[in-house]
Amino acid sequence: MSAKVKNDYGTIYIDDSVLASIAGLSAMECYGLVGMANRNAADGLVELLRKDNLTRGVKVYSEEDKLTIDLYIVVQFGTKISVVANNIIEKVKYNLENLTGLHVQTININVEGVRVQK
Repeated sequence: MSAKVKNDYGTIYIDDSVLASIAGLSAMECYGLVGMANRNAADGLVELLRKDNLTRGVKVYSEEDKLTIDLYIVVQFGTKISVVANNIIEKVKYNLENLTGLHVQTININVEGVRVQK
């Protein structure tokens, strides 16, 4: 599925993987985030993802020009989770809306683990 932006000149289709990349890279810029987690962590094991696999920790749902983003993250031990989550939400929303022109309806943060960052 892809997001759609209409303007006077035509229609622009933005693939969900592009939106997931923007969201993942934006989230990684925030303080207190150790990394993205694999979103299929049903068995209780959380795999910390490298920068080349950031999109696996992001799920994008797009309807026309509205986005819903699910982020699966691992936070740094000793940081306040609510503050880290709010910073991530603001950063991801700002970057997605400014880079794509789409409206971000909801960003859901799923904290999959806490790690001590070395």
